[in-house]
Amino acid sequence: MTSFSGVFPYLVSPVGPDGSINKPVLTALVEHLIDCGVQGLTPLGSTGEFAYLNNHQRLDVVRTVVAAARGRVPVIAGVASTTVQDAEQQTRACLDAGADGILAILEAYFPLNDEAIEHYFRAIAAAADNKPLVLYTNPQFQRADLSLPVIERLSHVENIAYLKDASTNTGRLLSIIERTRGRMQVFSASAHIPACVMLIGGVGWMAGPACIVPQQSIALWRAAAAGDWTQAMALQRPLWRINEIFAKYSVAACIKAALQLQGFAVGDPLPPQQPLNHAAREEIAAVLRDVGVL
Repeated sequence: MTSFSGVFPYLVSPVGPDGSINKPVLTALVEHLIDCGVQGLTPLGSTGEFAYLNNHQRLDVVRTVVAAARGRVPVIAGVASTTVQDAEQQTRACLDAGADGILAILEAYFPLNDEAIEHYFRAIAAAADNKPLVLYTNPQFQRADLSLPVIERLSHVENIAYLKDASTNTGRLLSIIERTRGRMQVFSASAHIPACVMLIGGVGWMAGPACIVPQQSIALWRAAAAGDWTQAMALQRPLWRINEIFAKYSVAACIKAALQLQGFAVGDPLPPQQPLNHAAREEIAAVLRDVGVL
């Protein structure tokens, strides 16, 4: 099975007024990130506004990213649904489109117990036909979240080999690493301090802010991977300002605004989300200037 590690930016989804995916802009962003040296790409994560796209738009995003990547880096496509059948269909469609793995997300309206949650992720793993699966847990946004016992049981499924945890609880991450005992590798989210996650055994950073600071993110990952924690923290301290600003504002609106400031015409967040006002954009611009990416 393919081994994933390093910096995997959560890509935005640029959508035109008619609902079509802006393929030239998305292609340009992919090319830029690969040129910067990212180790992979993740369309349809939270930053990709998957909850605001229909399945046709989602698949168009995946196809565009796969075509732009041209096999140079792996593409891990987000799959999210309230139903098992739809999640299975999305998984097969993404893999048929050329995705190298799946980021599995659970949407829920009614409450679900652990058995139901576990069944959902096992079904996606089976539909993935031994392609690598990344579990995504984000209790801030998800009505039904993965508990530690469920994560431990799922770690025994052969192709469920990774997890991205956005809980903000670094102790929980350490519990996951200890309970899964090498069967499951952990990626940091922007809610965590990536250097700290890598210190306790994480393998990389899978998050939206990496779209904005790809080269700095890669330098941080390389320092951590080499065990140079002095250098890693020297890089991490200024970068944490990026995480702070994205925690302050709506994540998709913030990253899209930052990319616009950097010259990528990715458009506004999808309605009913609202674009950021002038004051917020000025605050983001100031942070980008401070870290040397504007």
